[in-house]
Amino acid sequence: MQKNKNAYKTISEAAKEIGLINKKKNSINTHTLRFWEKNFKQLRPKVLSGNRRYYSKKDMDFLKILYELLKKQGFTIKGAKNFLNKKGNELDESLIKGVNNKNFEANIKTKAQNIKVILNRIKKIN
Repeated sequence: MQKNKNAYKTISEAAKEIGLINKKKNSINTHTLRFWEKNFKQLRPKVLSGNRRYYSKKDMDFLKILYELLKKQGFTIKGAKNFLNKKGNELDESLIKGVNNKNFEANIKTKAQNIKVILNRIKKIN
C-alpha cells in the first residue's frame, strides 16, 4: 500500500525522497534535515509527540530546492540563506512548479546559469 502523494512524510521518508542517502553505509541521512531545520526558518515540519517530524508537501518542495542548492549547486548554508531571503530574488512560480515536475533539475540549472551571467556582468563593471 502506497501513501497519498499529499500525505505528510516522516523524516526518513523525506530524506529518502530527496536523495539524502549515505552510499557507503547505505543509510538515510536524517540528521541533515534536522540541521537544515535549525538553519532555514522556511522549513518548519510538524513536530508531534516524541519529537517525531512530519513534512507537508510544501516542506517537501522546499527541501527539494534546498537539496539542489546545497548538494548539487554547491551553495554554502550562508549563500543559500542569502539566495532564498533576498527580496528581489523570491522563488517565482515557475521554480515552484518545476519542483513538482520532471524538469526540476533543468529549471534550477537554468536559474543558476542566469545568476552566473548576472554575476559575471557585475564583475566586468567593477
